[in-house]
Amino acid sequence: MGKSKQIGNHKSDKKKNIAKTWKTKRRTKDLDQIHSDMKPETAAKLLHQEVDFDVTGCAQHYCLHCARYFVDLKALKEHFKTKVHKKRLKQLREEPYTQAEAERAAGMGSYIPPKTVEVKTQSVEENMD
Repeated sequence: MGKSKQIGNHKSDKKKNIAKTWKTKRRTKDLDQIHSDMKPETAAKLLHQEVDFDVTGCAQHYCLHCARYFVDLKALKEHFKTKVHKKRLKQLREEPYTQAEAERAAGMGSYIPPKTVEVKTQSVEENMD
């Protein structure tokens, strides 16, 4: 057996938590956070944001269900047709998990199956400037 090719990875500060950065690099919002974003008052704020040059598409084209920004309206409309978006809509149909449901599961009440929520793709307003 020869010596391992990887040397000194545990001493370097730069690579200290490399596995953690790989796991959290593309992390998106959880389903319960998206459900709270889908409430009408929060959804209106997210869909009509001020221009922010640090965000993709200046924060003007946002998919509420996937929590993603897009470059332009065409990219947003194409995203609505993708498998990823449709899968997310299907996941959002189930009501979010609550503390009351956790207590019922622990034996402090009778089981009630989760309700389904009607989720539709957001409407897109085309600006004719």
